[in-house]
Amino acid sequence: MRLVTTPRVELLREVRSEITHNYGVGRTIVAVDGISGSGTAAFADGLAEVFAEDDRAVFRASIDDFHRPREERYARGRNSPEGYYSDSFDYSLFRRALIEPFRMAGSTGFQLVGFDEKRDTGEELRWVTGPKDATLIVDGVFLHRPELRGLWHYSLWLDVTAAEAYSRLSSSLGVDADPFAPSNARYVGGQELYQRESGPRTRASAVITNEDEAHPLRVFLDSC
Repeated sequence: MRLVTTPRVELLREVRSEITHNYGVGRTIVAVDGISGSGTAAFADGLAEVFAEDDRAVFRASIDDFHRPREERYARGRNSPEGYYSDSFDYSLFRRALIEPFRMAGSTGFQLVGFDEKRDTGEELRWVTGPKDATLIVDGVFLHRPELRGLWHYSLWLDVTAAEAYSRLSSSLGVDADPFAPSNARYVGGQELYQRESGPRTRASAVITNEDEAHPLRVFLDSC
């Protein structure tokens, strides 16, 4: 079914066209990265919808479904930025259960969810399969970190100010709307570590200003 054309859908179609122009056949893996509250999940969902307009098989996953157990995530303390950046996700499981089997194509099964954060337990194995031509879209934080850089055929970075991101998080999750509140130190500090180490904005295939989710804009960085 074709989506109603809006400024957001137009941009999503442009991104889709750029990806399919370069990766028209085979298995393609796309990352949608950004700080918490930047709208990565909604943007990735929208991108999946415009891929479906072309009748291309598309699968959605989130790094949030590959958390490490709570005891490991908070081993450095509940307010530790280093703990947030270094200990939040099980990248080995992410590669083993999802990325590597997805790349193999054929009849090989892959797992879109590896961990239930709310229950703090691993998910039962629920393997899915897909055709040889398919796109996997992964959203979440820290997707341009060194351990993951070789995984993506195409990646996006969503630009959003901290003030806007935490306003959204306040509405959806009840966190303090002030990014500099002590309760947000773990997450703001963890993103600062990530920005310094990985420079995701300059590593992404495309940068999207997502301050207004209904009117996202493509940003073309000065390469000089």
